[in-house]
Amino acid sequence: ILGKKEMEEMGMDAVLGIARGSSEEPKFIVMEYWGKKGAKGASLENRPVVLIGKGVTFDTGGLNLKSGDSMYEMHMDMSGGAAVIHALALAAKLNIPANIVALVPAVENSPSGSAVRPGDILKSLSGKTIEILNTDAEGRVILADAITYAKRYNPKAVLDVATLTGAALTSLGTHASAFMTNEQQGITMADLMVLAETSGDYLWPFPLWEEYEEMVKGNFGDVPNISTAGNSRYGGVIAGGMFLWEFAKDLDCFW
Repeated sequence: ILGKKEMEEMGMDAVLGIARGSSEEPKFIVMEYWGKKGAKGASLENRPVVLIGKGVTFDTGGLNLKSGDSMYEMHMDMSGGAAVIHALALAAKLNIPANIVALVPAVENSPSGSAVRPGDILKSLSGKTIEILNTDAEGRVILADAITYAKRYNPKAVLDVATLTGAALTSLGTHASAFMTNEQQGITMADLMVLAETSGDYLWPFPLWEEYEEMVKGNFGDVPNISTAGNSRYGGVIAGGMFLWEFAKDLDCFW
């Protein structure tokens, strides 16, 4: 578990920036399970799958404070982190012959005099700068650093899981999760949807078209955490996914 000092030394300022409004210090949780025989990462077969989970332990919305009704149950904003931790633990208990890494940036998003402000610029671990336009779009910001951290494992696949945006509920209700992917290395949207149907944990795809990249072009930073056109009801799921894609482009694998 990396603490604040280790993250400062690494330059993980996206995670640190979101956490700075809270009295609770951020943590970056790293879990590894090596269940595949052979040298780690020596071949595509042995390269690990990296699971990344959003771990916002409570989300007030920060200075862009949520309403009372919207803030209720925001201790559940760490569900992505919980999911990947349990997935790795279950793989280990079942002795699954695979190499799996779980990464969880864990922060509390709170308003205070030291909190990140709309208009602030955070420098991510990748070197890209993130323009904070809305402090309640914090999950994608901390996931950006985790996606970059995943590169050190030379993964064959990276999957990030998050309660990323209420726009997914607007689009799909509570029966399916939205997903976006670069369809690479023999894994496709269809493969994921078959697994989703089999498990009963349904998925539905959204496009990752280059036409949407206009949403993630910043005015003062490289990437805005919401569209510079403003917080719109149009394409909210896609805007969140396109933000993450700006960092996942640096991966040499399926995302």
